Amino acid sequence: MEAYDVVIIGAGHNGLVCAAYLLKAGYSVLLLEKQPFPGGGSTTEELMPQEAPGFKFNPCAINHLFIFLGPVIQELELHKYGLEYLYCDPVAFCPHPDGKYFLAHKSVEKTCAEIACYNQRDAQKYAEYANFWQRFVRSVTPFFNAPPKSLVDIAGNYDLKNLRDLLSLMGGPNETLDLLRTMFNSPIDNLSEYFDSEFVKAPLARLSAELSAPPSQKAMSFGAMMMVMRHEPGMARPRGGTGALTEALVNLVRSKGGVILTDQNVEQILVDNGRAIGVRVAGGKEYRANKGVISSIDAKRLFLQLMDASDVDSADPNLRERLDRRIVNNNETILKIDCALSEPLRFEHHDHKDEYLIGSILIADSVNHVEKAHSEITIGKIPDEDPSMYVVMPTGLDPSMAPEGKHTLWIEFFAPYQIAGAEGTGLKGTGWTDELKNKVADRVIDKLAQYSPNLKHSIIARHVESPAELGERLGSYKGNYYHLDMTLEQMLCFRPLPELANYKTPIENLYLTGAGTHPGGSISGLPGRLCARVFLHEQQPLTETLKDARDSLKSTVESVFKIQ
Repeated sequence: MEAYDVVIIGAGHNGLVCAAYLLKAGYSVLLLEKQPFPGGGSTTEELMPQEAPGFKFNPCAINHLFIFLGPVIQELELHKYGLEYLYCDPVAFCPHPDGKYFLAHKSVEKTCAEIACYNQRDAQKYAEYANFWQRFVRSVTPFFNAPPKSLVDIAGNYDLKNLRDLLSLMGGPNETLDLLRTMFNSPIDNLSEYFDSEFVKAPLARLSAELSAPPSQKAMSFGAMMMVMRHEPGMARPRGGTGALTEALVNLVRSKGGVILTDQNVEQILVDNGRAIGVRVAGGKEYRANKGVISSIDAKRLFLQLMDASDVDSADPNLRERLDRRIVNNNETILKIDCALSEPLRFEHHDHKDEYLIGSILIADSVNHVEKAHSEITIGKIPDEDPSMYVVMPTGLDPSMAPEGKHTLWIEFFAPYQIAGAEGTGLKGTGWTDELKNKVADRVIDKLAQYSPNLKHSIIARHVESPAELGERLGSYKGNYYHLDMTLEQMLCFRPLPELANYKTPIENLYLTGAGTHPGGSISGLPGRLCARVFLHEQQPLTETLKDARDSLKSTVESVFKIQ
């Protein structure tokens, strides 16, 4: 049996980040990846090498926001391993049916100027909206960069600037209560407090819904951060596609002696006397973990599918039932369409400029249009009669991803994993078939072509992936690329459950990381970093405590001099 200090299940970006920190600390690490290559949801591939050679696509993640809220890039010095980010500006474009359009720049002031072309009041209110939610993001960033149940770590992350932002939001008793009221609001409630115009509210509702909840859902107003983070710290993509982040992490891990094995499907966690000692993969081979097993797959699959019930029940007799009944997925996932294009999109009815194609392109005709696109999914209906969608033309920013003069198109259409009335049919009993996914894709393309009439004749080839296929490829539970919903009751110290929220589990030496842990899904690397931190604290409590105290003191001193 091959032995390592740590065995990590899954070589997605969080697994790789976790491995990098552990390797830097001197531990031997093995990563086991089910797919033929590392990356998970963070890959760039030639999806259609025969029909569209030389076209590179991002099958899943594309726009990077959250990674800039933490220190992963700097601490791991990923630029030394080939990572280069290209920043988007403009950051969002949403054409409206009446010819108006929402165009957001990285600069809030420039965005307000664009809005003022149609509505002066909404332009003024956008400055207030952005200011409030930017202060909110800055005030919660220390939470994102600490284990969620570690009050000392969270407090240590606050410098004077973060504290100033937090205090400015809370103010006196009335301001604090109003902040709480805002947190309990839905995105629609919050937007209606600021804006009058649909051409502003619709795209902001669409971006808020990127956290996979209808914009009418209460306690989800914090989805506003999905827009304001495009202003600060900004939205970017790695040159060469999201897979360039994975490539840099793989280069780092291997340079430090880490081992990455692909086509390795972990089927069993090996437990001896309440302690995780290794894993068994398909085919029967076993790998020993002398100090820890770290899972970057979700807790539900880990404990309910990869472990003997008796081992879990011995550690916590209530855990399996709590995981089965208390972790919520609202049936929302995505149907993904990638196209190779002979020419760029052209929004000829909306004062077209090529710069519109740099950031996110949103098809969101009204708030109700967005609401229907998400609420119908929860009851298993495909909202394709009048599709809303999230579109990116990556080559608008990075021409290297296609042959010269050609382009790629990335379309995300929210769809149900389980189709109502189709149970037991299609892939994995979800109702999804090749015929159905292409029929839905046709409707999505038809809708986008209403805004960019040259689209249809420019498509060289297309690749469509159904929600069921996406779930199979990523190994995600019910196709949820966030592992579990990003709703308030499943965030922070509740993710995935309070007893599992600090990356440790009731099984000794078994740890969790990945999108299903704090601070959640998306490209950030923070679950990997924080899991490594907790592991190192368990192994070297005194050394790590002194290191944290030193870093906290250094951060505080630096913030004092910056403010002065």
